[in-house]
Amino acid sequence: MTEYGRSPGSEPWHPEDPLYGDQGWRGQQGQPDPAAPYGAQQYQPQQAPQQQYGGDYQDPYQQQYGGQGHPQQYADPHYAPQQQYGDQQYATGGWDTGQQPVMPYDPGPGTPYGGQTPDLYGTPDAYPPPQPPGHRAASGEQHGRRREPEPATDWDAEPEEESHPFFTGADGGESDGYDDEPEAARGGGGRDGRGRPKKQKKGRSGMACLIVAVVLAGGVGGAGYVGYQFWQDKFGAAPDFAGQGSGSVQVEIPQGATGAAIGNLLKDAGVVKSVDAFVAAQLRNPNGDKVQAGVYDLKKEMSAASAVELLLSAQSRNSLIIPEGKRNAWIYEQIDTKLGLDAGTTKKVAEEESEDLGLPEWATGHPEVKDPLEGFLFPASYPVKKGAKPEDVLAGMVARANEEYTKANVVGKAKSLGLEGPWQLVTVASLVQAEGKTKDDYRKMAEVVYNRLKPTNTETNQLLQFDSAFNYLRGESEIEISESEINSNKDPYNTYTRKGLTPGPIGNPGTVALIASTSPTKDGWMYFVATDGKHRTEFAKTHAEFQELKDKFNAQQGID
Repeated sequence: MTEYGRSPGSEPWHPEDPLYGDQGWRGQQGQPDPAAPYGAQQYQPQQAPQQQYGGDYQDPYQQQYGGQGHPQQYADPHYAPQQQYGDQQYATGGWDTGQQPVMPYDPGPGTPYGGQTPDLYGTPDAYPPPQPPGHRAASGEQHGRRREPEPATDWDAEPEEESHPFFTGADGGESDGYDDEPEAARGGGGRDGRGRPKKQKKGRSGMACLIVAVVLAGGVGGAGYVGYQFWQDKFGAAPDFAGQGSGSVQVEIPQGATGAAIGNLLKDAGVVKSVDAFVAAQLRNPNGDKVQAGVYDLKKEMSAASAVELLLSAQSRNSLIIPEGKRNAWIYEQIDTKLGLDAGTTKKVAEEESEDLGLPEWATGHPEVKDPLEGFLFPASYPVKKGAKPEDVLAGMVARANEEYTKANVVGKAKSLGLEGPWQLVTVASLVQAEGKTKDDYRKMAEVVYNRLKPTNTETNQLLQFDSAFNYLRGESEIEISESEINSNKDPYNTYTRKGLTPGPIGNPGTVALIASTSPTKDGWMYFVATDGKHRTEFAKTHAEFQELKDKFNAQQGID
């Protein structure tokens, strides 16, 4: 029960309570309890003046349970104090959804009020008699304030059907023949079992359904066409030429270019018809990702597959490839050949313009250097266009060397390794590149160099004794050198007679040899011998171990 359905006391309702049970709408007035402590004195409720419009508003629902103006105390817990509303008296239990409330009525003569009860509803301004929940007046005045009519709400009502003539089949208000039937003929007087009006069926026009079907069919057809076009654009074969193409065109592929970037270059040059076709052909080719930077001689209007194959062919590549360890003399000859120049042209340019080709400051001003550009024509692939100048090609190689040396931090690493500067570090890397055979050899070879440069070296007394350095000064390779010849030559590049490093690099080291020279092993290696004469190098820490390796080499070579 809510607080509106029981008395203010804490005791439960009791059958003796006048509000207990279903009293109906006849209304009963609670009788005073004979056992009340007031004796024969009957409770006289305080009379509240009738609320008039225009005066000060007072809360008609104010309960007066012994508050101000009500000194009486209630001893009977079953006696419900009364609430005054105008001149009417209501039981404070209020309305309860589960119990029928007791409504006030005119008790007639002999009531505690004595005499006739005045007619409270005799004037137009009086309050209407109270109504049970759910049946109160939708309009009128309550509690001194006007209330607008509330629309009746049926929560069980079904949503109203569409009444547009297109769907109902009605034509300008004409009946479909069903609504004209008498109500009795439709059964139930037009109401359902709960007394609500029945929903009348709406007719369906065959023509309307046909129109809807046609519209839907047209929409499906249009959507299908759009979907087909989308599929063709996204998943259909990309536009492509057929065949091997014709004519000739030169295309330069820059370093690090992706498949899409290469495709765009080829499309702009008229080699392929679309970028998508080239990318698809490159993905289908197992070696498609091996396209290198360079200048290529291609044909116009080639199929994408043919273009990929030609890019992977060495015959179409118009680039200059510099292997690791190659000397400048060999590189000059290659540039002359690529550019169609007379032999010696590029070497002369290098000698005359070396200071204008972009060498860093730490790479200039070294005495006794045979070639100031040695070590700065970095091993890589360089595009060489027709009509290019040799100084442009050399400048590109020097720029690439500067970039790689900066990445390797040759300036900082040289100090940590006890070298005079980065120029010496590049020189060490060139020696390691020339003497090492495999990647595993490079770090050991670098340790051999650093150990022999130490002032405490008593094994070789700071002599490197590298045959590759002597071959460099001779301008030859893989030659047999007699001990008498080596020991009698005093050239600065002869490491058998001159202590320390050579005046400069003896070739162009690659990235692997360069990194190995910045991080050598620390195992104590001092000697090395190419025991098979070509591919295998073995290392030793003492002179005795070195002699054993030397004897092994002589035996394999058939030398007594």
